[in-house]
Amino acid sequence: MSTSSSSKKIVLKSGDDETFEIAALESQTIKFMIEDECADNVIPVPFTSATISKIIEYCKKHAEMSKKDDNDDDKAVEDLKSFDAEFVKLDTDIIQDILLAANFLNIKKLIDLMYQSIADRIKDKTPEEIREILNIKNDLSPEEEEEAHKENAWAFE
Repeated sequence: MSTSSSSKKIVLKSGDDETFEIAALESQTIKFMIEDECADNVIPVPFTSATISKIIEYCKKHAEMSKKDDNDDDKAVEDLKSFDAEFVKLDTDIIQDILLAANFLNIKKLIDLMYQSIADRIKDKTPEEIREILNIKNDLSPEEEEEAHKENAWAFE
C-alpha cells in the first residue's frame, strides 16, 4: 500500500448530512477506494452522525495507541482493553448500528468487538430474554415454537 493512501484524509458524509474528516487507515473499504482511485472528496455513508462519531472515536483511540512508542506494551494493551470495555457500555440498538457501519466500512477489530459485546449480552439467556435484548419479535405461533423445540431438543438439554 502506498503511503499516500494510508495518510490521506477523507470526508464521510452521514445519512443525516453531517460530514466527518477521518484518516482512512482503519477502514479497509475506504483504503481500497483510495487505492483504486474511487474515492472522491466526500464519501456518503448510510449511517447517522451519532454512529459515525462513535466509530471515529474508536478508530482514533486504536490508531493513537498503535502509534505510541511505549516500552510498556502490557500497559498499552490494558489501556485498550479498558477503553473497549467502556466503549461497549452502550444501548444494544447503538451496538447494532455500530456493527452494521463497521461491517460496511470493513473495520475488523471493531466488528469483532461489537460481536463479542452482543455475545456477552445474550450468553446464558433464554430465547425470550435474547429476543428482548435484540428487539426481535417472536413471530412463531405456540405450535411452531413447540415443533422447533422438538426438532432441536438437543439444544435445550
